[in-house]
Amino acid sequence: MEQPPKDKRTKAYKEWKAKYDSAPEGLGDTVEKITKATGVKKVVDKVFDALGKDCGCDARKEKLNKVFRYEKPLCLEESEYNYLSDFFGRKGTSIDPEQQAKLLGIYNRIFNEDVQPTGCSPCFVNGVYKKLQTIYNEYS
Repeated sequence: MEQPPKDKRTKAYKEWKAKYDSAPEGLGDTVEKITKATGVKKVVDKVFDALGKDCGCDARKEKLNKVFRYEKPLCLEESEYNYLSDFFGRKGTSIDPEQQAKLLGIYNRIFNEDVQPTGCSPCFVNGVYKKLQTIYNEYS
């Protein structure tokens, strides 16, 4: 009997990914979380199960998520997570053009934007750098 392939991702990345995946996508996820916590979902499920009908909660949740979507960037890939981990863990305050290009590549992919390199350090730091640092810190 063959064993499934071993997951080669780092423990830190797997923990980060699990936290990221559990973040709500939109209002529908938030409403579902509240109704579960208050017990309302359990009651509704029992009533509709007894009637042999679908309560429509899943469809409603998806519709609310679509209409009232939270700004959720794409998940970092493991190589991006590792790069940011090394980058934010280093000592030093300057960002060279190669680092800026790598950070922009990550930023543009996860936020689906097309920010271009800039010579304006405050613009870069207040925009790209801080948003990437926030994303990284949120799941570290």
